[in-house]
Amino acid sequence: MEADLTVRDLMDRDVKTLNHNDKLTIADELMRMDRIRRLPVIDDEEELVGIVSQRDLFRSALARALGYGERAQQRLMDQLLVKEVMTKPVQTIGPDAPIAEAARLMRDKKIGCLLVTQGERIVGILTEGDFVRHLVN
Repeated sequence: MEADLTVRDLMDRDVKTLNHNDKLTIADELMRMDRIRRLPVIDDEEELVGIVSQRDLFRSALARALGYGERAQQRLMDQLLVKEVMTKPVQTIGPDAPIAEAARLMRDKKIGCLLVTQGERIVGILTEGDFVRHLVN
């Protein structure tokens, strides 16, 4: 990778978010419709408080694994709130950080994405897919 490449150069600026009081069904629908695997979670003051991944949704849907049908699973997800299953704290990075630093951080923390923040504001998201897209191009 180029030495002067920054997070800003690879990040996705179109970041969809969830409110911490949203139901898991909303997270599931957003992920399916937009074909994304992670959603940042904000509180009522729009501050970053967590992240929900497909893995978090799978864990919360244990009802299916225990033999319940899809309707029971849907009822369970409609009862759980995002804040009950989200991962926190969230690993962040600034938009001007070198891309090599972001890659090392993701590797060392064993995470698939970094939320890009400037001050308290989410300005982007950097995922493994962004690195792959860059290498292919």
